[in-house]
Amino acid sequence: MKTATTVAHTLVILAGLTAIVLGVLFWTGNAYALIPVHMLVGLLLVFSLWTLAFLAARAGVNRGLVTLAVVWGLIVPLLGLTQGQLLPGDYHWVIKVVHLLVGMGAMGQGDVLAAKIKQAPVRRP
Repeated sequence: MKTATTVAHTLVILAGLTAIVLGVLFWTGNAYALIPVHMLVGLLLVFSLWTLAFLAARAGVNRGLVTLAVVWGLIVPLLGLTQGQLLPGDYHWVIKVVHLLVGMGAMGQGDVLAAKIKQAPVRRP
């Protein structure tokens, strides 16, 4: 379980950082052709977060944290895919900031789950 946790946690970090870099490029009016890559990287982040949630559940981590990660993983792509239609006009920047914060929240939850898994007592099958 330790190796799977390390791999999933590393993917959360790398996918999150890559998504942030791509997002900054989009905010500055560049690299719009990479939006599909940004979306794919975001899905990798979500699947890695869900993997950590599954591992955390098996390790006996607090169910509330596990549930939050699963639900948060649903919110990330829903917001990402619909953000173009939300609050159009002068205040659309608010949605962009919310999207960034939700993605960073997913990264933070991945960190917390990985730490909790590593702290959990070893369970024998």
